[in-house]
Amino acid sequence: MIRLAKPYISEEAMQRVVEVLRSGNLVQGENVRQFEEKLEQYLNVKHVVVVSSGTAALHLSLLALDIGIGDEVIVPAFTYPATANVVEIVGAKPVLVDITLDDFCIDISKIEAVITDRTKAIIPVHEFGQSADIDPILAIAKQYNLMIVEDAACALGSEYKEQKAGTFGNLGCFSFHPRKAITTGEGGAIVTDDQELAEKVRSFRNHGISVFNDKINFEYAGLNYRMTDFQAVLGIAQLNEIDFLINHRIKMAEVYDENLKSIDWIKTPIRMDGRKSVYQTYHIMIEANIDRNGLITTLKKNGVETNIGAYALHMIKYYREKYNYQEQDFPSALNSCQYELALPMGMHINISDVQYIYECLSCFKN
Repeated sequence: MIRLAKPYISEEAMQRVVEVLRSGNLVQGENVRQFEEKLEQYLNVKHVVVVSSGTAALHLSLLALDIGIGDEVIVPAFTYPATANVVEIVGAKPVLVDITLDDFCIDISKIEAVITDRTKAIIPVHEFGQSADIDPILAIAKQYNLMIVEDAACALGSEYKEQKAGTFGNLGCFSFHPRKAITTGEGGAIVTDDQELAEKVRSFRNHGISVFNDKINFEYAGLNYRMTDFQAVLGIAQLNEIDFLINHRIKMAEVYDENLKSIDWIKTPIRMDGRKSVYQTYHIMIEANIDRNGLITTLKKNGVETNIGAYALHMIKYYREKYNYQEQDFPSALNSCQYELALPMGMHINISDVQYIYECLSCFKN
């Protein structure tokens, strides 16, 4: 089976994890701080706070910005539900905005229409490892005095005008889930150049603790969103190879592009000027007359694992029922969800795998 995703973990990384396990020092420690420092250097930011997941990163970011009951946060209508879920969890309202079908990121032309006096922040998502068009979003945020929390869960290493995605807003959030470019099993990170925000999220991730004159104070009602030291050492080893890992993804995307261009019912990812994608997902769109479920089943029978890439949030039971959404409220999000397909991507696939996947796709008949 050519799996949809498979984490790349080198022998060196495994050995370093074993060393940490044998040391008995498992909780947040020196390896966590070393991982944070390496990420600070890689992303060229002042502060990185690693946490237990990408969702935890988003949650802590909203807490640090004091977003809560009565507030509104703008979220793209097509993403993984975690982006909107954390807004609900803090008691605020996620206000959905449709996406574009070029980059599958938030449609900037539709943002201003939903801003109210309750709007506190925008969460642009760098979907599938493709950076959102961030400059106009920054301009809107400045005009309306809004905060920006970048959901860069899929986008470690992605770039917008040669600057790393996730480093433009007040806070940026990353995920180290096994489908991402580097993984710590589960894990995430918050990045910021704002020292006050960095101190708040560090405290929130560790039960609200702050230390002053070697004395522990519980400054906030915090959470336990810490990363373990053996997760961090796994991240350090993979971060050392991140350019190699990303370049392989880009190369496989180019091979996909070249092979799939002859299949007229498939639309491959668009390369956007001034943006570098890391292809966390190689996301294609198929024409409406193609039986997607039948295609997924046929590919599976031929040893190729596929899946959908993201979700139209307004069609998820919770959001549909709570906010009484209708199908056509966000037509691009709906279109994306109905006709998308994620193909295998990662270090586990090679050129011959991509060519085989192409052959399976080209032979498919409804």
